[in-house]
Amino acid sequence: MDWLSRYRSVRARTVGLTSALTEADQTAQSMPDASPAKWHLAHTTWFFETFVLTPYMPGYQAFHPQYAFLFNSYYVQAGPRFLRAERGLLTRPPLSDVLYYRAHVDSLVARLKPTPEIAALIELGCHHEEQHQELLLTDILHLFAQNPLNPAARPDHPPLPPISGPSMVDLPGGLVEIGHAGQGFGFDNEYPRHKVWLEPFSIAKTLVSNADWQNFIDDGGYNEPTLWLSDGWAWRSSEDVTAPFYWREDGRQMTLRGEEVRDPATPVTHISYFEADAYARWSGGRLPTESEWEYAAAGGSPESVLADAFDRVWQWTSSAYGGFPGFAPAAGAVGEYNGKFMNGQYVLKGSSCVTPPGHSRISYRNFFYPHQRWQFLGLRIAKNG
Repeated sequence: MDWLSRYRSVRARTVGLTSALTEADQTAQSMPDASPAKWHLAHTTWFFETFVLTPYMPGYQAFHPQYAFLFNSYYVQAGPRFLRAERGLLTRPPLSDVLYYRAHVDSLVARLKPTPEIAALIELGCHHEEQHQELLLTDILHLFAQNPLNPAARPDHPPLPPISGPSMVDLPGGLVEIGHAGQGFGFDNEYPRHKVWLEPFSIAKTLVSNADWQNFIDDGGYNEPTLWLSDGWAWRSSEDVTAPFYWREDGRQMTLRGEEVRDPATPVTHISYFEADAYARWSGGRLPTESEWEYAAAGGSPESVLADAFDRVWQWTSSAYGGFPGFAPAAGAVGEYNGKFMNGQYVLKGSSCVTPPGHSRISYRNFFYPHQRWQFLGLRIAKNG
């Protein structure tokens, strides 16, 4: 696929994800961590306007003098920003203006003749927009979960497939390589590829299921402080957490299809790092490290490929999110993309049921704070060899 077809495909998919939403749906913000769908539509457009059109199209004038302030996210070098927690107050510009803004920027990007530098920025922007496609869906799910009508954001979204059953695989470890191998796109935090020593370990081929998690609840897992990290226990207590996010007491749960009966056989999802770590300890295991997960997913031995590594739920690891040896962010504002967040977060591997097709890869490094759980977050178990 040539660069323009790729660009147009990504941009059209974002708008398509909002096609069943009203303007009110796309304006509301249900919590500071989430953003309105309309803001996602505008911010991803601002990215191309700011990092592609402004520096590389001679004479380009900003579409609107205030849009950079409204739709910048966290790029400090790109200028001041509207408060993240108050994005839901932006009833203006209306959705029609945001869609016109998208069409305006798209028409000008299509007129560029990319140099290698421009092409690299457009590719980065496409992957950035795909990340926002996932966020758009999870943010809408959180918004709709607050509504007693339990509306469906995506009625046709397929349910997660059932888990085939627990199965641990022993891996020898040794000196292995992790990180991006250099073929195809990779974010800067996936580089450089480097060697890591792994002690022998075992890892579950399959994810933890809803039924497994119910056993944890029934055994008093949420009420046993010895299972929890100190910060995790404080969080669980202050937030009165007793089950995964979106679980309802009547055996139902909120999904993109609306509220429905919880399937015991499908992967548990919407759990925090604190919960995942406590469950792993309760089960007699632990969370895998990022290096162990990547080694196993890449095929540490003939039978070691993980059965459900992708397209189900992001999987917590025990690895703190930081730079690989030799990591260096890109120069300028675009370099604020990943490196500035390497503090206090944990790495998740794989991909989820709302990750765009073709966006995932073994070296991908997702990251969230340990208390966050509105994303499709789950786990698999590892054990020492």
